[in-house]
Amino acid sequence: MLRTPTGGAGHGTATAGDRLMSIGTVLSQLRDEFPEVTISKIRFLEAEGLVEPRRTPSGYRKFSPEDVERLAQVLRMQRDHYLPLKVIREHLEALARGEQVQLPAQAAQREPAAGSWESDAEPRTAARVGRAELLAAAGVSEEELAEWESYGLVAQHEDGGYDAESVTVARLVADLGRFGLEPRHLRAVKAAAEREAGLVEQVVAPLRRHRNPQTRAHAEATTKELAALSVRLHAALVQTALGVRLH
Repeated sequence: MLRTPTGGAGHGTATAGDRLMSIGTVLSQLRDEFPEVTISKIRFLEAEGLVEPRRTPSGYRKFSPEDVERLAQVLRMQRDHYLPLKVIREHLEALARGEQVQLPAQAAQREPAAGSWESDAEPRTAARVGRAELLAAAGVSEEELAEWESYGLVAQHEDGGYDAESVTVARLVADLGRFGLEPRHLRAVKAAAEREAGLVEQVVAPLRRHRNPQTRAHAEATTKELAALSVRLHAALVQTALGVRLH
């Protein structure tokens, strides 16, 4: 029986008599079905609360057979249904409560409704907004937007519109501007983001070239997860640096 990561049999500290496995052994077992899985991926799923291995007194992770089964279920739902982790977590929690739940049809077989957004875990074509809408969303002038574009902070697509990420960037640049940070100050931030994107691409590129079409399709979800981890690391490093300088 599957357990939720917040409780159930096996939660706690590992003891010598338990049938538990190291993260390397878990990786070897999962890779037969999921060749793209990595130790970082397993740690990411743990950080997201989808599995909670025991810990030895020295802090090493130890996984039970139930943990491995749960990880396999999570990976199947990502691979076969392209579900976001939040939905996967809710589905597993419902199963643990004994509820009868049904997964949605495989994403590859579904066509999104006209004008709708696709599943958060699928590649999607973001809705575009026009220049006037972007200016209104960020609360800035045409001159300010033109300056941001000159520094490469915001860019139009070939169709002349701006995607959701551009709107987010514009709002953040505007907010930082209220503290006196100008576009020229943000060039270093953009350069760091491009370097981080390059690191993500190094990891994902082999998945996109893989013979298995499911592995290639999984590259997009892996990209998002790596990007999320990169953002969290960046934020933690900034906080650490500020803590050192301010104390």
